[in-house]
Parts: sequence; structure tokens; C-alpha cells
Amino acid sequence: MFNDTENNNFNRPLNFRTDLASERRDIYQKANNLEGIDGIESTKEEINENIKVECVKITNQNGERAIGKPMGNYITIDVKKLKLASPDDIQKASEVVSNELRNLIDKHIKKQDEILVVGLGNVYVTPDSLGPKVINEIDVTRHLINYLPQYVEEGTRPVCAVAPGVLGTTGIETMEILKGIVDNTKPKLIIVIDALASRSIDRISSTIQISDTGIVPGAGVGNTRKEISEATLGIPVIALGIPTVVDLATIVSEGIDIFIGKLQEEAKSNDKLNELREEDNYENVKEALNVGEYNMIVTPKEIDDLIENMKDIVARGINFAV
Repeated sequence: MFNDTENNNFNRPLNFRTDLASERRDIYQKANNLEGIDGIESTKEEINENIKVECVKITNQNGERAIGKPMGNYITIDVKKLKLASPDDIQKASEVVSNELRNLIDKHIKKQDEILVVGLGNVYVTPDSLGPKVINEIDVTRHLINYLPQYVEEGTRPVCAVAPGVLGTTGIETMEILKGIVDNTKPKLIIVIDALASRSIDRISSTIQISDTGIVPGAGVGNTRKEISEATLGIPVIALGIPTVVDLATIVSEGIDIFIGKLQEEAKSNDKLNELREEDNYENVKEALNVGEYNMIVTPKEIDDLIENMKDIVARGINFAV
């Protein structure tokens, strides 16, 4: 959807259909046969065999145009084997989330400034229930500091939390609800938790993206709502999102890649297969699967367990950080 006229690196429209900055960067580079992108810096760190952290920083407008994300910091934490994660694994992952989140918070506000934690989503729809579930686990302190200060340790940060529901059940845009809360409670920063969409099956409920650029709820599944960001609310917004769904075209496209990969192992010199393997088949598959205005959004059968584990990781990470 973007046209890089300055560097002529972008030659055809892309449908990213993912909220992850790292995936958008990879798609752009592959489509344009690039090693890197002007305006995007990346670093990687391996915490252990199951946890990896990648930081993507968009530094200028060229980077914004390339992958369709605003300038800022995007931290991707990949947690392997989450379905089988032990309590120690969950604790370690939450510590990584806490460290990365704390670093972003410290860039924007002071140690004792008030924070509002917001859990987006529909608690009655499992893939969309992460935000409200996390809110139930947040250590809220604002009311205690206001009404029972004698029982609160000195220096405790005021934290409040809310799960505002979804437009379909409230009839109110989430951003409008949050605007009213911000105007009355006056926090200095918002942390928003939401479900995301991904272009990789492996990332479902196994990846956490933390960014300081806000969020557009529903953008990854074509149900875009009003932006929640510093531009709309007047205070910094840190978004913490976890992919919980992919669309049908993504699953079939990855299936084709796996199939071609197996064929390549058996016919290593087949030039046509090699050519197919290098192409991004997403758009072709999506067109072939198009049935009117409908496109299937898919989540794994283990989503209940994955959401529970990710809820613990995210809630502990936020509590430790704030």
C-alpha cells in the first residue's frame, strides 16, 4: 500500500496482514530483494534456547513508509514451546518482558508517575480474551494510595486498570472510553494489552510485541478501530500485543512452503521448485481462497492453554515492571 518513490525499492503493493514490525520488515525485504532498509535498525539477542528478543527501531519516514508502522521502538519476544512451558519457563519469560517493558517506561515517565493498564478484547471469545484476563491479575494500587495510604509502602507507584470491552457490546469506541478515563484520572502513561494477527503459525500465542507507538485495535484482521496513541490521548501509550490468530491464506501459504521444501529435499536440482520456494505465495493463495467478502481467521485448538500461559507471563511482566 506504500510507494517508496525516493529510493525506488518498493515496486508492488503489499498486504502485510500482520501487526508485527519484524514480520513486516521481513516481508518488505523479501519482496524487494533487500539486505536492509533505510530507516530501520534491528538487533537480536538469545536469552536461552527457548527465548529470543529482537528489537526493531524505525528512525525516519522512509522506514515508516516501507513497513507501514510509525517511528518508534518495537521489541519482539519469542517464547518457544509455550504450550509445554514449566513454571520456571513462565517465570523466566515474564522477567524478560518486565525488563524490556521497564526500559520503555523509563524513557517516557518518572519512577512514581501514575500508569493506567488497559486490557482490550472480548473476554467471551478465547483468542480475544487475553487483555481482560491480564487485567484481573494486575496489582492495582491507585485506590489504596488514595484511601488507605497508611497500608501502602512508601514510594509505591499508583497503578489503575480497566477492561473497556468491545464496540459490539458497549456501543462506544474504546478510544472514547479511554479519553474519558484519562481526562478524569490523569495518568502519565498507558499500557495497552491486545491480541494481534501474525503471518506465521509458529508465533501464535508464542510471541510478545512491545512498542511505544500505540495501537490500532483490529487492524491485523481488517476490523480497524480508532487509534489509541499519544496523538489521540495526549500521553505516551505502550502497546503490548500477542498474536492469537492467523488467516486461512497464511496457513495455506505456509503449507505450500513446507510442501515445496519437502519436495526440494527429494529433488534438489529442480529450478522451478526453487523459484516457487523463494516467492511470497500469500497474495496468490488469498486470491484463490477468496469467497466473496469472507476470509477465515484461524486459531489453534490449544488456544485456551496458550492464553492462560501468556496471561501469566504478561501480567507478571507488567507487575514487576511497574
